[in-house]
Amino acid sequence: MRIAEIFRSIQGEGRLTGVDSVFVRCSGCNLRCRWCDTPYASWTPEGEDLSAAEILEKVSELFFLSRGVLTGKNSSDTFSAHVVLTGGEPMLFAELIPLAAALGDRRWHITIETAGTLYLPVACDLMSISPKLSNSTPSPELDPRWTWRHTLNRHAPEVIRRLLAEYDCQLKFVVDCPADCREVEEYLAEFPEIELSRVMLMPQGVEAEVLAEKAVWLGPYCEAHGFTFCPRRQIEWFGAQRGT
Repeated sequence: MRIAEIFRSIQGEGRLTGVDSVFVRCSGCNLRCRWCDTPYASWTPEGEDLSAAEILEKVSELFFLSRGVLTGKNSSDTFSAHVVLTGGEPMLFAELIPLAAALGDRRWHITIETAGTLYLPVACDLMSISPKLSNSTPSPELDPRWTWRHTLNRHAPEVIRRLLAEYDCQLKFVVDCPADCREVEEYLAEFPEIELSRVMLMPQGVEAEVLAEKAVWLGPYCEAHGFTFCPRRQIEWFGAQRGT
């Protein structure tokens, strides 16, 4: 797998916000969101090719060297390690299957961050799906080829239904303006099996001030419609920088 970065930080989004986690960011994506905040894993993918064993070793070191333990084999039953497999799009890589299996063998909690356009039979405790709305489509001026490809691939209902049926899921929608909320409603009408308690709306932005401005109207909308407002705490805590 091509890996852009592996780092330890605090989860800033979703139901596990605030949880100490190790993040494995795959490099490569089948979409090109116009507002992507990790272009080094999509538009201009960076990184090195690592085997599942090499990735596992790096994750183990980040979790356990500070505890004086080199691997998870000797960890106590009370210690719960959280690993987030993200990207880019991790479901692009078949190597994700043995990596997730090895993490699962150590009884570590696995979150997979995906756009929900691709499927792999992976071990996973929480499938964090971020369906891409039309606001994600890159402009033709930016890249006409990717405008077409992104539009074609960003919505894969058969994949969404399979993930919903097989995993514990949360759905995070990136909302840029009030009009996007109507598109979220239309999207959810296509999947009546989705419980509203699983749905989170997250403001688009990489600056704390911008996120705060959008929270003024997005927070009340979520409360009125039974959704969960999902602030991007990592931006508030660390700013928009790598390794967070």
